[in-house]
Amino acid sequence: MQKEISIEVYGTEVICASCVNAPSSIDTYEWLEAAISRKYKDQPFSITYIDIEKPIDLDHQKDYAQRILDDEFFYPLVLVEGEVVGEGYVQLKPVYRELEKHGFTEANEKSAQS
Repeated sequence: MQKEISIEVYGTEVICASCVNAPSSIDTYEWLEAAISRKYKDQPFSITYIDIEKPIDLDHQKDYAQRILDDEFFYPLVLVEGEVVGEGYVQLKPVYRELEKHGFTEANEKSAQS
């Protein structure tokens, strides 16, 4: 069985001022969840939304939230297994590339391999 891949999306309710016309952080989170589920059917992943303006329990999440607040990263910030794969205006290809490094295959490729 394949290991569950961890995806984290950091952001806040306010849209990033530097990211003109980009979707909100929560919209990005929902869009990624739907796109990944559709492209990589039945492959285990968890996706977590972290609001950088609310209390955060995990140290690594606090660190990334602070780095965003310190303007080191734009938000939304997307990590796959701890690797930054997108910030600000997030695109799917870098996210997909990182997932495929961890063994994800497209649903139609998986059925062709069977």
